[in-house]
Amino acid sequence: MTRRWLGSLRAQLVILILAALVIAQTVSLWLFADERSLAIRAAVGFEAAGRAANVVRLLEEAPPKLEAAIVRAANSPLVRFDLAPDPSVTVPDHNHADYIEKRVRALLGDNLSRDIRVNLRKVAIPVRPMPGMSPQMTAMHSEMMRDRMQAVEMTLSIALAGGQWLNVATRFERPPLQWPLVSFLTFGLTAALILVAVFWFVMTRVTGPLRHLSRAAERLGRGDAVEMLPASGPDEVRNLTRAFNRMQERLTRFVADRTRILAAVGHDLRSPLTAMRVDAELVEDDETRESLIASIDEMQMMAEATLNFAEGLAGREPSETVDLDDWLRALADDMATPFTLNGGPPLRVRLRPLAMRRAIRNVAENAIRYGGGATLGWRRAGDDLVIEVTDDGPGIPEEELEEVFAPFYRVETSRSLETGGHGLGLAIARAIVRGHGGDIRLENRSEGGLLAVITIPLAQEMTTEDETPAEGTRI
Repeated sequence: MTRRWLGSLRAQLVILILAALVIAQTVSLWLFADERSLAIRAAVGFEAAGRAANVVRLLEEAPPKLEAAIVRAANSPLVRFDLAPDPSVTVPDHNHADYIEKRVRALLGDNLSRDIRVNLRKVAIPVRPMPGMSPQMTAMHSEMMRDRMQAVEMTLSIALAGGQWLNVATRFERPPLQWPLVSFLTFGLTAALILVAVFWFVMTRVTGPLRHLSRAAERLGRGDAVEMLPASGPDEVRNLTRAFNRMQERLTRFVADRTRILAAVGHDLRSPLTAMRVDAELVEDDETRESLIASIDEMQMMAEATLNFAEGLAGREPSETVDLDDWLRALADDMATPFTLNGGPPLRVRLRPLAMRRAIRNVAENAIRYGGGATLGWRRAGDDLVIEVTDDGPGIPEEELEEVFAPFYRVETSRSLETGGHGLGLAIARAIVRGHGGDIRLENRSEGGLLAVITIPLAQEMTTEDETPAEGTRI
């Protein structure tokens, strides 16, 4: 059930939309965190530059004995000041720290008269082990947090008028990742609105017409009469519906024309055959008369078989829901030589009962006539109903297992006209089963005899007897 739901267009669209929203929200959060980090870094840098410029003014204007007190007063947990004869920055970073230098010069009103050096570098912050964590887990945790546990250290060296250097050091640590509650609410509301809109559009404009089209195609494949479908939905779905209607009309007309021709040929042969039979009765030579009458009778039987074959192709019997076990038992009881019923799982199926009775009867009679008896059983294989008919006869040569389904084909060594049949029984049975959307195949059994496998697809709403079927199983 879950796999079938995940395979539907609605489920895949929902998953795609949610995945796109999550990815977009993650990228947005990452960009927001990076922009926030840059903003905080710039703010800390400007703050340090402003304080350094103020300390430089105080140091250059105050008496030398107050310099140490000024430096101590300027220190804070974020920014550290130090007076030294040498600069702590030996190699300035002109690629990433020019804005700090320009800020200090602007605050000091300096026009490149003094040396100001700035350096930015990344430093690693040691990861503290979590309580109770093993050394292996601690190492793994440290590796995972390595990129996150980095800080940017800024070092600033400003040349003073007295020849000393004011060295300033500050550190910026990446702020923790935060996602406020408003972001969760915004994400949930956006996802809900999009999903509601998509569900409405997909269900009413896309999946609805496609579902009707799928059911109509299934009914058409089973030989049921299908009304023209109304074109609705987007242009692509409307064009698909119109193409299906045209295909259905052409197929119905094609089959009807071919069946009508076949039936007309079989029907029109009756009159000349009757006239020939009357003329044959007038022949005086007994041997010649009997030979002519036998040939005419054979032709008459073939014409009747042709009409029966045409009726099997053109049948438009309505479908009915039947209990498979009861239906097959009734069929066995109605036959002159009943077949043995092995049984199978309880199933209620929807089929055209008269046509399917004819198909299974033809297969069973074929097994009884040439195999000495027929045994029938059924099972469910996935979404298919499989009916198996076995006999204990001599079988059929492998190269003729498919040819026996051709109209008027007979295996001459064991299935000649004298033993019965004109080679239309299996052809009619396959035509009927294929009209239900299935097929028939034959295979020789390893232990001897022939196996006829009738496979018929079951509709998705098939239920067993211990369930409550809404409309029964459709075949």
